Order: sequence, then C-alpha cells, then structure tokens
Amino acid sequence: MKKEKTTIYFVPGLAASSSIFEYLQLPENFEIILLEWLIPKSKTETLNSYAKRMSENIKHTNFILVGVSFGGIVVQEMSSYCKPLKVIIISSIKHENEFPKRLKTLRKTKTYKLAPINALVNIEKFTKYAFGNTVKKRIDLYKKYLAMRDKVYLSWAIHNLLHWKQTNKNPNIIHIHGNNDAVFPIKNIKNCIVVEGGTHAMILNKAKHISTILKKIC
Repeated sequence: MKKEKTTIYFVPGLAASSSIFEYLQLPENFEIILLEWLIPKSKTETLNSYAKRMSENIKHTNFILVGVSFGGIVVQEMSSYCKPLKVIIISSIKHENEFPKRLKTLRKTKTYKLAPINALVNIEKFTKYAFGNTVKKRIDLYKKYLAMRDKVYLSWAIHNLLHWKQTNKNPNIIHIHGNNDAVFPIKNIKNCIVVEGGTHAMILNKAKHISTILKKIC
C-alpha cells in the first residue's frame, strides 16, 4: 500500500527567497511546496490581510506550515485562515515577550524607518566596492538568498515585523531555535527545540540537523 505523502508549505525569512530551503533533505514521502513573498497591496496593508492572501496559495486540506524568521510570524497569522495540522517556526518568535530589547527600541524610536532600503534593492551597485574574497562571497550570498528587494515589500515587512503584537501563547506552535541566534537571542525564547551552535541563518548551515528534526516532528 502506497504511503500518503505529508505536504509541507515553507515560507522564507524577511526579504529571502525560497532558495534558503535548498539544503533541506526530507524523504520522498514528504511533498515540499515553497511559497514566495507577495508584494503588499500598499505600505498600509495589514498583516492579517497579507496572511489571508498568502493562505490562498494553500491547495491541500492536510498540511503543515513551516516559516523562518519573519516567515515564522506570517505562518502563525496564516494559520487562522487555512487550518494546518501543525505550525513550525524556525529562528523566529511566538509572541511579544520574545522580542529582544533592541528591536523594541527600534519600534519605539521609529529609527527603523532610516534603514538603508536602497542598499538591499541595489546591492549589485555595491559589488565593485567589495575588496577581498570574503566580502565578495557575502555579497553573492545576499544576491542569491535575499532576492525579494521590492521597496514597498521591504518597508512593509520591517514595519510589520517590529509591530507584531501577538501576546497569546499558542501551545501548538513548534519552535526550533539556535542558541547562537543574534537576531532573536535564545535568552528571550521559551519552549523551543534548541539547535546547538545554530545562528539566525541555520536553515542554511545547519540544514541537515534541521531536516532530522523536521522528519521527527512531521
């Protein structure tokens, strides 16, 4: 008897493309569907409205949602509209209390509005100023993995990340987090599966270990 496939929808991190999942290794009985970011209707589109539009890409009834970083926030919002079997977040947060102080300060002072959006949008222009193989390699990685560089999206995503006000602690969220995450430090994170040595980019450099965890969960 043929075993039914488990469908998993993946949502990448802020500004990232679905290529960040390229190193995950899951068995053939998993159907992997990679979702890309939509362009917001406007800078003022609500996160709820956006999540509802993202959930319209879900074509299955029995499925699992996985989101990385800001994608972890978005899949939590999507779950209100598409009813997944499980919601798994990686290198992300579950509620307001898990925000680090510096991000709360950015939100309060609104200095995030001074973020150099053009630097991300036009990163190719900065390549000629990169000296040394390390810097050049880093720029190449940015160009590959941070592929969503639409100005409206970037401004919208940064704003909605910092202003996410989820305070309900959903016990059904499965959280995978690295103990060396500099964006969302582990000291603020509760009830998670800890990945030793995992950074905020561990979906890339700890993909084998994360694949093992996902297989056990799913």
